[in-house]
Amino acid sequence: MTSEYQDRPTPEQIRRAPKVLLHDHLDGGLRPATVVDLARETGYDGLPKSDPAELGRWFREAADSGSLELYLETFAHTCAVMQTRDALFRVAAECAEDLAEDGVVYAEVRYAPEQHLTRGLTLEQVVEAVNEGFREGERRAREKGLRIRVGALLTAMRHAARALEIAELANGYRDHGVVGFDIAGAEAGYPPTRHLDAFEYLKRENNHFTIHAGEAFGLPSIWQALQWCGADRLGHGVRIIDDIEVADDGSVTLGRLASYVRDKRTPLELCPTSNLQTGAARSYAEHPIGLLRRLQFRATVNTDNRLMGGTSMSDEFEHLVSTFHYTLDDMQWFTVNAMKSAFIPFGERLAMINDVIKPGYAELKSEWLFRQMASASPLTRWSHVEGG
Repeated sequence: MTSEYQDRPTPEQIRRAPKVLLHDHLDGGLRPATVVDLARETGYDGLPKSDPAELGRWFREAADSGSLELYLETFAHTCAVMQTRDALFRVAAECAEDLAEDGVVYAEVRYAPEQHLTRGLTLEQVVEAVNEGFREGERRAREKGLRIRVGALLTAMRHAARALEIAELANGYRDHGVVGFDIAGAEAGYPPTRHLDAFEYLKRENNHFTIHAGEAFGLPSIWQALQWCGADRLGHGVRIIDDIEVADDGSVTLGRLASYVRDKRTPLELCPTSNLQTGAARSYAEHPIGLLRRLQFRATVNTDNRLMGGTSMSDEFEHLVSTFHYTLDDMQWFTVNAMKSAFIPFGERLAMINDVIKPGYAELKSEWLFRQMASASPLTRWSHVEGG
């Protein structure tokens, strides 16, 4: 069945559709009530609001600044309450639960271990607490009849000097819940080339890594992430649009970097709502994802920070469906792209695509077919059969 024969999926179908998430920050996805609870338990008195609903609104409004630097300041509060083993375990378990409830079947969730050491935890204790939390969240999801697998990405902060140490940590836990490495933080003034020793180490170890690039700083950061550092994926990468020219007649010309990214099938971890908040895009209609999908880049859909964006994977797809008239076929295309780009072994990716994702979308599309047949007149139904 091709997309021309489908209606737009309903919000309920979007929620039930199997989804794959590659770019989601653990400290950007807490439940507001959990932030309040943990602040009380840990004695943190810096929250701007004590009511969960008001706090959730505050995070969204504070993140709507149009500036990546100001957007990142909101994380001071979430990190402040994630400094104990119990807090990290709880946040990770709830993360897996929330994603499963939203129809996510595979997720790679990233966090920076170095941000969670102020109360005496070691880097290893942070990783183990988060891993155990993810496993607990997966277990709770199974009890509800839901399925999800969560892998961790360990992030180094690009303004700090611990990238090699975090890369070694990621490599040490690569068979124990950690699937790769990332660097994050403000891009301007902190190029990824500052951390070449970490990337060279990971390449020698045949390990995977993604780099936040092409969000606030533009094409130079994408070029450096790929050609100097050797990134497997681009975290955001939305500014690749600056190397694509669309003429008045609709014809498209790709620059050499954009051509390279498309030809190499470099995955783009696109985060539409987050890009609107940080000023990387002005509206969903103007977001580059529409053109990048049409040009067959390896585009994926992601949440970035669910708390700050007040978003979910279902919300992201609802915006795209509404804006670009996407169908279940389009959703499946983005989802398969993401699963192909995951940092787990090829055989496991293939099994997820063939045994989980494609059957899930086929079931949703069959519902559309039977609904259409049920609403058609007997004569119309018979003519469809006669037409072969």
